[in-house]
Amino acid sequence: MTDREPHLRELGHFLRARRSELTPEDVGLPTHGSHTRRVNGLRREEVADLVAISHDYYTRIEQGRLAPSAPVLDSLSHALRLTPDQRDYAERLAQQADRRIPPRRRAKPIRPQIQRLLDQLTETPALVFGRYLDILAWNQLAASLLADFSTMATRDRNYIRMVFSDPTMRNLYADWDGVARTCVAILRMDAIENPNDPRLTSLVGELSIADEQFRHWWAARHVARQEFGSKTLHHPDVGDLTLDWDTFRYTGDPDQQLVLWSAESGTSSHDKLRILASLSASSPRPTGSPGPATRAGDTNHEQDHR
Repeated sequence: MTDREPHLRELGHFLRARRSELTPEDVGLPTHGSHTRRVNGLRREEVADLVAISHDYYTRIEQGRLAPSAPVLDSLSHALRLTPDQRDYAERLAQQADRRIPPRRRAKPIRPQIQRLLDQLTETPALVFGRYLDILAWNQLAASLLADFSTMATRDRNYIRMVFSDPTMRNLYADWDGVARTCVAILRMDAIENPNDPRLTSLVGELSIADEQFRHWWAARHVARQEFGSKTLHHPDVGDLTLDWDTFRYTGDPDQQLVLWSAESGTSSHDKLRILASLSASSPRPTGSPGPATRAGDTNHEQDHR
């Protein structure tokens, strides 16, 4: 296998998935009456005609045997009605195909100063995510809001694994379906640099076997990049609350991002978050729970990220 093949093959799968979602009517093509079509979505030759390339040329792109030129990829993005995130995904796959896959590197451990900052945010749930939505660090309020991460094995501290495998997470989110779909789309976007990363394929394989919805959504190849949003939670201690969340990329390690949750002052959600913070502060740390310094320096967090 060459360095180009994983990215070109994924680009072909991605374009085929987007082609299957469109109808001739969507792109202004005649439908020829009530004639039954043999394929869902557009045919390969229809896409090729829209882009003004040969049918063989487009077939080789979908089969992962040919990297499209920048103008051709731009035309394909327009013809397939790609969203900005989808266009970015396709372009980055094509770019990665023109360079060697970077060697695997270990994730940098969380700096003690970052953990100290998290712990000082006593009324703000805060997490640090790594690649593939690994949970690398957290503060006490985030643990009270979502889950007691300190009781989990390191490999289980993965947000998407928790969303699909932990029943409490399904009950926690009012829109679990939307949260789960977005997680899968973010994971797909996160896989651009190395679609064949053994750690990624292991996670995807595990969840595909365990959950039919994950398997279906992963195969659909939808992608997303989210930097902010809001979620409504059914919390067992304080009831329903709606929180905004924002992400901040850490320049010291682009794989790490800080996620902060907040509620608008004066709202019931803000009041409930303060109540939860009070409950969290008064609760003793669970027996065997590592303190901040231990969490920050946990060598088990140094996992292969490529």
